[in-house]
Amino acid sequence: MPAEKKRGERKMQILQVIAEMLQDPKGERITTALLAKKLDVSEAALYRHFASKAQMYEGLIEFIEQSVFGVANKIVADEDNALKQMHAIMSMLLGFAERNPGMVRVLIGDALVNENERLQLRINQLHDRIEATLKQCLRLAATQGHEEPDPAARANLMLCYVVGRWQQFAKSGFKRLPSDLWDKHWPMLV
Repeated sequence: MPAEKKRGERKMQILQVIAEMLQDPKGERITTALLAKKLDVSEAALYRHFASKAQMYEGLIEFIEQSVFGVANKIVADEDNALKQMHAIMSMLLGFAERNPGMVRVLIGDALVNENERLQLRINQLHDRIEATLKQCLRLAATQGHEEPDPAARANLMLCYVVGRWQQFAKSGFKRLPSDLWDKHWPMLV
């Protein structure tokens, strides 16, 4: 196996183990020593793949960005109806959290406490991009005959809903699913 491929697989393995560790409902801080122990490698071995723990978290954030915006862009490209776009995007965001509970702790910033502040800034930018995507859907909805007096305010409300559901999920020890009551909440949101 080529060394570069093996290196890439090891990086992915490190990120997967971090994501698994973040699923611990106790939400303990992840240290490189604990991560190395879980992987049965030395801390020095971790640093051959990532220059810092912040880079490890950046790898998780990149995974989230690629996953979320890859699907959101496909939804927008495949669906003409703006309200259906928005529903599908929000459903995807809630479902992503359920399938990736460890990532929720990154999305809400829990895992980033006491880490490099640029990580929280990057999550804030991710939230801003989600809000902008929802705002685009609402602007399109207005052109399709759905009255929307303030797309920016509604997009912010939608983002707050999603982030709130993620927060409940994490704080409940991953027991309160983000999609619980979604079918009843959606009509209230639109």
